[in-house]
Amino acid sequence: MEYSKEFKEAISNFTSQEKDKLIIRLLKKDRILSHRLYFELIDPETADDKRNQLETIIKEEVAAVAKKYGRTKYFLPGIRRISAKITEHVKITTDKFGEVSLALLLVSETFKNQPKLGDHYKLHIYLLNKIFRSLVLTKKLDTDYFLDLREIFETVQKQITDNKVLEELSLHNGLFLSWLEPYNIPDDIDQILKAIKADGLLK
Repeated sequence: MEYSKEFKEAISNFTSQEKDKLIIRLLKKDRILSHRLYFELIDPETADDKRNQLETIIKEEVAAVAKKYGRTKYFLPGIRRISAKITEHVKITTDKFGEVSLALLLVSETFKNQPKLGDHYKLHIYLLNKIFRSLVLTKKLDTDYFLDLREIFETVQKQITDNKVLEELSLHNGLFLSWLEPYNIPDDIDQILKAIKADGLLK
């Protein structure tokens, strides 16, 4: 929705008390916005603090989901719920580095704890999509972050190469494992991803 000049002027004419009441009403209806304002205005914790806490949560919750669900059919929805926490973290903190590092950590922990029973195809396609998105987002980061991401990229790369079925699936869906090194990510990775999806892959 676009706001007209007249609408903006009408709001600016509200008294301070009226604006305060309006803000509180809006915040009650938007939990994410409420948390974001709290974070930006008075939260003593930094984005780094919250990222570190979420790293622990991801490891614990992936392991818990794996212990509870022995089959991929039930395991994947649990992983999606954990992923939603990363999305919320990014919306609240605008932590662009964390958006990549936490997603790759989730991928790695999922590979590490994936069920031994059941068909892993949907799970692996879901994770390959996350890897591709992480590549696109990494390319948008300042290169100063690349060194910090190298270890988790290497871990994910090894987990893929240690699983021949997963390695073949990755290559079939256009993922060159050499790209799992921040400095090797193609400049046009976003266009490559679009072309791959246009060919009906990663589904």
